[in-house]
Amino acid sequence: MTELALLPDPASPLEFVTARTAFEDMLDGRVPDAAVAAFLTAMAERDETAIEIAAAAQAMRERMVEISAPAGAIDVCGTGGDGAHSLNISTAVAIVVAACGVPVAKHGNRAASSRAGAADTLEALGLDLDRAAANAEDSLNAIGLCFLFAQTHHPALGRLAAVRRAIGRRTIFNLIGPLANPARVTRQLMGIARVNYLETVAGALELLGTEAAMLVSGEESLDELSIAGPSRVVRLGACGSGETRVTPEDAGLDRHGLDAIRGGDAGYNAAALTALLAGEKSPYRDAVLLNAAAALNVAGRADDWPEGVALAADAIDGGAARDLLARWIAFR
Repeated sequence: MTELALLPDPASPLEFVTARTAFEDMLDGRVPDAAVAAFLTAMAERDETAIEIAAAAQAMRERMVEISAPAGAIDVCGTGGDGAHSLNISTAVAIVVAACGVPVAKHGNRAASSRAGAADTLEALGLDLDRAAANAEDSLNAIGLCFLFAQTHHPALGRLAAVRRAIGRRTIFNLIGPLANPARVTRQLMGIARVNYLETVAGALELLGTEAAMLVSGEESLDELSIAGPSRVVRLGACGSGETRVTPEDAGLDRHGLDAIRGGDAGYNAAALTALLAGEKSPYRDAVLLNAAAALNVAGRADDWPEGVALAADAIDGGAARDLLARWIAFR
């Protein structure tokens, strides 16, 4: 019988090795559920540190089911939990950016706080999630796009599913999901619903050796760049450094109220994404163009916001994004 581990006191910030050991013990099932719940709750109440987030992500990375990725692959993923119930922005961005020639290893899951997560909407579009998971490495290398279903690539998290549901609130695991991409990408656009965590998560990414990243948060507490108003942006590595404030107008786009990009169930969101890729002009399109511009900057393909918007618009209007989605759905 495995001896139960004792968790450190989470009342004060933890050092990297201590934090990583604690998360290894939790992920490997050596800690009682009640102790896990108390530890995660206490850590969340005082706000997690960059060192703790990096240590937890490292523990997850060591236990994930990996795939190999081509050079320059990126991820576009948010923490979720912003309560906006918007259309699937990052999923559409992944397709559009991949159509621009940037390999995208899209990490995602089913809905937690919204009605349709990335997995739900892609499934409604016709993507076979089981086949996509089995062929993820091949499709990423062949067509430049894959979906890395968190449930498939992070089996260790299954041990904590019940206790996380019982806690019923955000914990550090909501922050580290995007930091544990199974393709081990070193470039990413990451949306964070809580503005005050931008610098903290940027510090964690730096500790983990990230090559280039842009961390974004709409000032309405969105885990993406907002089409409704200003957003805060923290750049890291090859993207630059420091924090800036970005508006839709900086990218040559109009503002739209958040109600204009409100989503629905998987079928509703899939229909909206299909219309977007068919070239429909809409607030949804503008939101995708804005966030795609950020991803293209992370990938080193666009030097500024207007250039990124123009590249993304060409990928949509020329049919490249629509055709790539069709190839992805048919890929075997």
